Amino acid sequence: MRPVVRVSLTGQDDAVPHPAPLFNRDDLDSAIRIVRRHVTPTPTVRWPLLDATVGARVWVKHENCTPTGAFKIRGGLVFVERLRERRPEVRGLVSATVGNHGLSLSMAGRNAGLDVLIVVPEGSDPDRIAAMEAVGATVIVHGPDFEAARRHSLDLATDDTRELVPPFHPDLALGVATYALELFEAAGPLDAVFVPVGMGSGICGLATVRDLLGLETRVIGVGAEGAPAQRLTFEAGRVVATDRVDTFAAGVAVRQPDPMASEVIRRAAESVVTVPDAATADAIRLLWRTTHHLAEPAGAIATAALLAQRERWRGRSVGVVLSGSIMEPELAATVLGDAS
Repeated sequence: MRPVVRVSLTGQDDAVPHPAPLFNRDDLDSAIRIVRRHVTPTPTVRWPLLDATVGARVWVKHENCTPTGAFKIRGGLVFVERLRERRPEVRGLVSATVGNHGLSLSMAGRNAGLDVLIVVPEGSDPDRIAAMEAVGATVIVHGPDFEAARRHSLDLATDDTRELVPPFHPDLALGVATYALELFEAAGPLDAVFVPVGMGSGICGLATVRDLLGLETRVIGVGAEGAPAQRLTFEAGRVVATDRVDTFAAGVAVRQPDPMASEVIRRAAESVVTVPDAATADAIRLLWRTTHHLAEPAGAIATAALLAQRERWRGRSVGVVLSGSIMEPELAATVLGDAS
């Protein structure tokens, strides 16, 4: 009998039992078929100058090359497809986001003919908001950060025909896990993979695929020093929330980790580390110079952590997940123009 842990799909106290692992190989194969209808495999590339700079064989998983510019689209597509199978009466979705999750649900919802309502915090990227609205979503701006926006989305999910989509869910992790299979199939055995940690779908999907393939790859989650909740949670072995976040890496600006994701990360990751924003900015510039791709802060943060640990991985084979490239033009200009 598989072990059961008590977790929550919403981050609230209404914990429900959920078996581990999150999904099996049949689930993954089904998810691949769903994702392939809309997303071709993204590049997995070794860049010679990046290799030389780090001193290792570095495989970059370019999730910035999806139709939305970020990995989240995979999770939205699988979540919506499986939701329609379970609850065909659903006519709409409501969720909270700092950007990429909402854009994923907006596009997946449009493809399925669903009405989508997205709550974003104040100060969110206007281009992300415009992109969500361009595919038909209704966007509401509420609260100073993601947690405030998430709580407001709970208040809006009062109609049984509108599904509340939490920031973490097994079907979201299953969808984004398809990038992990692409990475491992292209790169072969890896000593380690560095992956950004926001609410956890990326790292949980990747670690589950690693286990399904029977690999020994070490999984290292990466967050921002100004948003340490995931690292504190990993180290404490229980959910640790923080009162605030202070980072320009919006995709990892989490102050209330999800219990289900936290349990998976605790069992599957070697560590969760944090890096300062200055190191992430350095990584954005390095990726621009060596791969000719623009990474958003959360997309470059894995590379920043690899650079901090370069002596440990010298001469070895490692992967970094470039999870997205959506960044305000002003921020991009400032970061790329600052070589200090």
